[in-house]
Amino acid sequence: MFLKAFDHVNVKTSRLEEMVRWYDEVLGLKRGKRPAFPFPGAWLYLNETAIIHLVEVVTEPEAIDPKIEHFAITADGKDEFLAHLKSHGVEADISEVPDFGITQVNIWDPDGNHIHIDFGT
Repeated sequence: MFLKAFDHVNVKTSRLEEMVRWYDEVLGLKRGKRPAFPFPGAWLYLNETAIIHLVEVVTEPEAIDPKIEHFAITADGKDEFLAHLKSHGVEADISEVPDFGITQVNIWDPDGNHIHIDFGT
């Protein structure tokens, strides 16, 4: 057996609709088809792949030193993306990855999950 690709990340949230709206407006991920699970949630798609699975919970999960510090998405159009973030009032920390020619734009969703968007330099 050999790995083929990363499929998705699963995120628990007590603010499902706010998170869906943020991922749509800020990252352009679209809500799409999801199995009829017996619990509420949403699958957010990048093209044909549901890369973020949101699961709604009643109580906000406690975040104490998360073992998964962030997830990352590769993108193009850094200047346009930064202007887009600014227009949505989203703060970003920008860092260069030494020796790899990558610029990371670090952002946090409404629940405080760290996401970095990687751009080639």
